[in-house]
Amino acid sequence: MTGTRRRDAVVAGIHVVVDGPPDAPPMLLVHGSGATAASWSPVLPGLAAAHRVVAVDLPGCGRSPRAPAYDVPAQADRVAALLDELGVARPTVVGHSSGGYVATALAERRPDLVGGLVLVSTGPAPDAMLPEAAAVRVLMGRPFGPLVWPLRTTGMLRRGIRSVTARPVDVPDGFLADVRRTRYADFRRVMAGYAAYLADRPVPERVAALGVRLLVVFGDADPRWDPASARRYAAVPGARLEYLPGVGHVAMLEDPEGLTRLLLAGAA
Repeated sequence: MTGTRRRDAVVAGIHVVVDGPPDAPPMLLVHGSGATAASWSPVLPGLAAAHRVVAVDLPGCGRSPRAPAYDVPAQADRVAALLDELGVARPTVVGHSSGGYVATALAERRPDLVGGLVLVSTGPAPDAMLPEAAAVRVLMGRPFGPLVWPLRTTGMLRRGIRSVTARPVDVPDGFLADVRRTRYADFRRVMAGYAAYLADRPVPERVAALGVRLLVVFGDADPRWDPASARRYAAVPGARLEYLPGVGHVAMLEDPEGLTRLLLAGAA
């Protein structure tokens, strides 16, 4: 992909969007639960002006092929194989929400590949999770989830996303189209993997053992994770915590300019 500015491809079993100058400092973007690489589209132009940005659809999500296992270490290993294949050295790894668990596991398993971590709206421990909206519980849970999933309309998807935002948002059509590609069975297995990883050990404790540079970004009105729980990352030596005012769980849609500014500063 050397010499190209933007390209979509499937590499090492992962759909990836690569953008930005080939010789710029690299940045890896890992999406959260139920999302895809397209969730980053509002911030991609600003980031790609200064970085070689690699945005992934995790296996089983969006345009990536399905995988035999979806536990977090396996997801991290697949991302590592992708970086090895692309020849991307020590990117700043940005994880949104549950994507922060894959980012953290990547640093745990391949510290040679990670130049720094940025966790955006990544819940630190199970007890920090807030109750989900009823519509989201119906869509994701049993017995109705498997029946409703194939029937999801664009309006339903937009309402689901807006249930975790604190302000009106513009949801890109391409993002919704890619979200519809994810199968219910794969989504449930991915979510089970995230839950097991988080239950095994809190994220701040994991990161504190790594000695990696850490920036934590939270919306101060996040309805998915208690915003005050972000302060638990203070246990990580040298960690920085930034709150985005009036922002919920999906900062890239709610405040793309503010998030871009923080990501660029965090990668410096």
